[in-house]
Amino acid sequence: GDARVRGQTGVLSERRGSYPFIDFRLLNNTTLSGEIGTKKKVKRLLSFQRYFHASRLLRGIVPQASLYLLDEDYLGQARHMLSKVGMWDFDIFLFDRLTNGNSLVTLLCHLFNVHGLIHHFQLDMVTLHRFLVMVQEDYHSQNPYHNAVHAADVTQAMHCYLREPKLANFLTPSDIMLGLLAAAAHDVDHPGVNQPFLIKTKHHLASLYQNVSVLENHHWRSTIGMLRESRLLAHLPKEVTQDIEQQLGSLILATDINRQNEFLIRLKSHLDNQDLRLEDAQDRHFMLQIALKCADICNPCRLWDLSKQWSERVCEEFYRQGDLEQKFELEISPLCNQQKDTIPSIQIGFMTYIVEPLFERWAQFTGDTPLSENMLNHLRRNKAKWRSLLHKQHSSSRSNDHSGQVTGSQEQTLNEEEIP
Repeated sequence: GDARVRGQTGVLSERRGSYPFIDFRLLNNTTLSGEIGTKKKVKRLLSFQRYFHASRLLRGIVPQASLYLLDEDYLGQARHMLSKVGMWDFDIFLFDRLTNGNSLVTLLCHLFNVHGLIHHFQLDMVTLHRFLVMVQEDYHSQNPYHNAVHAADVTQAMHCYLREPKLANFLTPSDIMLGLLAAAAHDVDHPGVNQPFLIKTKHHLASLYQNVSVLENHHWRSTIGMLRESRLLAHLPKEVTQDIEQQLGSLILATDINRQNEFLIRLKSHLDNQDLRLEDAQDRHFMLQIALKCADICNPCRLWDLSKQWSERVCEEFYRQGDLEQKFELEISPLCNQQKDTIPSIQIGFMTYIVEPLFERWAQFTGDTPLSENMLNHLRRNKAKWRSLLHKQHSSSRSNDHSGQVTGSQEQTLNEEEIP
């Protein structure tokens, strides 16, 4: 029943489909027995899901939704969007609709070609497409936030960051491929609940990774499993593939939000001491980690309409977890209580304590380029809008409590004070 397989390189990987969907019927038993069902139940569940999901993919059977042919008008619009894939106002939601839900596959195939990676690494296009379909299909479409569209959005952002002159002048083809692959697969097979939830429900992955970077470890090992299964890099020397697998792990593990301060302190030290040497592979890899971290949480730096959609999606995922925790009499996790944690308050805190410190340092690294200035401007405007919405919520709550209303002049004064 062990989900891990060891390859020639010695790195453990997860089998395809080894992540069981969270079966909340089993959670019902926690209130009675203190455990998530019996070992026999869990083993039977995992065995069936592994067989069903993994065997059909190993036989080359992929869900047919990804193979529908698109109308020529849609293809034309999608191609037009790809010509502007380096623009920060790229609408990934529209692109996903135009590609019939295949935004991640279409985007990666295009970017691999644009960056010359197919030629440089002598990749087979059919094999590359098969691998990318595997990655896309392993995202859970039922997740409001952690799905393939989020992965495509992060990949598009990563592409923008890889083009920043301060970084682009030093990047090798290997760096670029690693950055794009890590962005595409950084949340693969995400269950829609966070690490504390997996730990307190005694999920098998929490035990497997000893409660440390549980999700990130699984995303990485799943990616390795798909690389090996697809044989995308099988033609490369063993030491090259081993290095790629290890570096992918280092990049994906860097997205663990619990390590935010660790990376921020190190970046601040490098910038203050001006000792970054991008000629060195180690320093380049560190900045790729920072770039991926930025891409992963860049939603508040997007245009308001896009940023707002992502905010609502991530909070919906939080609230779903909170509802499940309440249903099964578990302690409700922070940010997951819909009655107490509002979208504006969650977003303001996220921007203030997580996003702003990272992106201000990123702008310091890039040298205040047009992209960095644009992102920071969007961040400030979006934060002001969330503050305005939070004020309206509080005003509405007070008016309901006291049968009064905030006057138009008072609201206008506050809005003027909050616009940066």
